[in-house]
Amino acid sequence: MLTASIVIYDSPLAQVEEALRCIVRSGADRVWIVFNGPDGSLFASLRSLASVIGQERIEVLCCANRGFGAGHNIAMRRALEAGADYHLVANADIRWEGDAVTPLREYMDTHPDTALTSPETVYPDGSPQYTARMLPNPLQLFTRRFLPRLCRRADDRYQLKDLDLSRPVDAPYLLGCFMLLRCEALRQEGLFDERFFMYPEDIDLTRRLHRRWRTLRLPLSRIIHDHARASRTSLRMLRIHLVNMARYFNKWGWLRDPERKEFNSRLRR
Repeated sequence: MLTASIVIYDSPLAQVEEALRCIVRSGADRVWIVFNGPDGSLFASLRSLASVIGQERIEVLCCANRGFGAGHNIAMRRALEAGADYHLVANADIRWEGDAVTPLREYMDTHPDTALTSPETVYPDGSPQYTARMLPNPLQLFTRRFLPRLCRRADDRYQLKDLDLSRPVDAPYLLGCFMLLRCEALRQEGLFDERFFMYPEDIDLTRRLHRRWRTLRLPLSRIIHDHARASRTSLRMLRIHLVNMARYFNKWGWLRDPERKEFNSRLRR
């Protein structure tokens, strides 16, 4: 059984529709749209869209805005209660041709030590998007955000650009735009940490799963991700990003994080 969820705040309806059609086409048995935005007319439109695309398979939930991870947790709890085998955490700004999910499911069926998979991801112009990464440290994030020209080589290393991405990469951090999760691993390791309103929840979940499972970028299928990078164009989103990254480093360690050092060093062996 495959379930999926999308958290919506103010995404364009046409974008949501394209993502939903891709998810349904890839065999999802149940899909939850978690709406936490202020626009009541968008909520009504999402309900109409769900009835057209998925009939009984898509449910729209209206919830208080407690963040990206908290929204997906509402759906994931329902998925676990329903006995799902896999759950797809998806952004509204992704799309693909054909079926991007089944090749990953089939791999996970035959590799029970794998808790999380993510496909090859590209920008709309076809250029690669590096969604498998090392665990970040504070200086690295500061320099790549505010002094990008000074840290280009270090940033390439952080994004694993020097690895052979035609092969599976077992990374401690996979971006949250598309996360195909084994539900048994979620039962054991927990869901998204709701202390993070937005941004580092995917880092936190991947590294917790990575402790006892494989978390893989698999080049078995390809998706397109628009990747708006809101924190680079909005001061409000930048503030949210910085506050939540501070919470992440408060949890895992600013300068001293032995697990970060261990996980990152494995990628170079």
